[in-house]
Amino acid sequence: MNQDTRPVAIVTGASRGIGAAIAQRLAEDGYHIVVNYASNEAEAQRVVATLHAVGHGAIAVRADVSKPDDVRALFDAAERELGRVDVLVNNAGVLKTMPLAETSDELFENTFGINVQGTFNTLREAARRLNDGGRIVNFSTTVLAMKLPGYAIYSASKAAVEAMGAIFAKELRGRRIRVNTVAPGPVATELFFSGKTQEQIAGFAKMPPLERLGEPGDIARIVSFLVSEESGWVNGQVLRANGGTA
Repeated sequence: MNQDTRPVAIVTGASRGIGAAIAQRLAEDGYHIVVNYASNEAEAQRVVATLHAVGHGAIAVRADVSKPDDVRALFDAAERELGRVDVLVNNAGVLKTMPLAETSDELFENTFGINVQGTFNTLREAARRLNDGGRIVNFSTTVLAMKLPGYAIYSASKAAVEAMGAIFAKELRGRRIRVNTVAPGPVATELFFSGKTQEQIAGFAKMPPLERLGEPGDIARIVSFLVSEESGWVNGQVLRANGGTA
């Protein structure tokens, strides 16, 4: 195990997009980073190489967060290579829009498997493994507040994440572990752009009063704040980071 005293952060779904930006920012903040990925090893290793190139400690660990055994192995790898975990960022998620009546059983199960079961699995493991005084940041979505057609199943999965996070924060009484949730609006990532026309993307960009899409760095800075001592009195909350969209 690495004997470095720097704190350790697991970022799920960190091979690209918001997750990669969070990994980069927390590394800059002084954390050793566990770059979790489900399938895209090349992208995850690229993130790790970028961090190593500027002297940051990082490892890539494959784990499907919907599988409890994978999540246990994720924490095992973190502890073995870097040390006990201080921060968990539950960024991994899936998003596919479709009217509820057209949603297949497979899409429903996949969405809830990753977004809800995955968060449940990591939270449950964190309860056993996270250092006292640790921080957890979960991910929801602003479309939950907007009630957009086509987002019923995705929004329902994120409503479950918000509920779990708020209650989990209270269940960890006495451990000094804070649990908060970020609910971004539209962010310029591959996940967001997938399946959308240019007109749809332009429409989303015009929604917030700030008249732009969010950037991964916008969200990474918020996560950095929520795991820092500057937010020490923020616990069990949902922060809607959306430029004023909702």
